[in-house]
Amino acid sequence: MRILKNPENRKTEILDAAEMLFVARGYAETTVNDILREVGIAKGTFYYYFQSKEEVMDAIVMRFIDKGVESAKAIAADPGLTAPEKLFQIIMGLRGDGGQKGEMIDELHQVNNAEMHQKSLVETILQLTPVLTDVIEQGIGEGAFQTPYPKETIEFLLVSSQFLLDEGIFQWEPQELMQKAMALTHIIETTLGAEKGSFAYILEMYGEKG
Repeated sequence: MRILKNPENRKTEILDAAEMLFVARGYAETTVNDILREVGIAKGTFYYYFQSKEEVMDAIVMRFIDKGVESAKAIAADPGLTAPEKLFQIIMGLRGDGGQKGEMIDELHQVNNAEMHQKSLVETILQLTPVLTDVIEQGIGEGAFQTPYPKETIEFLLVSSQFLLDEGIFQWEPQELMQKAMALTHIIETTLGAEKGSFAYILEMYGEKG
């Protein structure tokens, strides 16, 4: 007797299997048939949910973004944290969310999916902006930050950092990356009116990468 699964559960199964295969074999070496065999479904079932292997990759990347944003929202909603503490945890969480996500982003770069890469950057910025704006406004109320444009400041900081420090777009040498991290730290502290040294942990993050 054929067992019918909830559509969302079936879609998740396909994404989980494809993610595992993309990381283990590489995106280019994985076929739709490989995914079918891994999940145990017919080709028609796959194409009911996704039009192509590329669309599966897109959905996987967007799923990682959604998880990162949900984590940021949880931190931002914590009443026991000050605004600088929230920013620290959110930034460290976003940068430290490597592992499987990092491997998937590497695959995204390797398949030269520029459209999806751009989409993932834009979506990250759009979803994180309101979350971080609330944190900055809290910081203004606490006296930790001073800026008349909290939302716009966050937008500029997110766009510049997400794009300029994206290793899939720019292949900076370690010393160049560190120099840009130093500049980014200075810019963040200046534009937010934060105390000097408030964002020194950014330098430590990029120092470790170098």
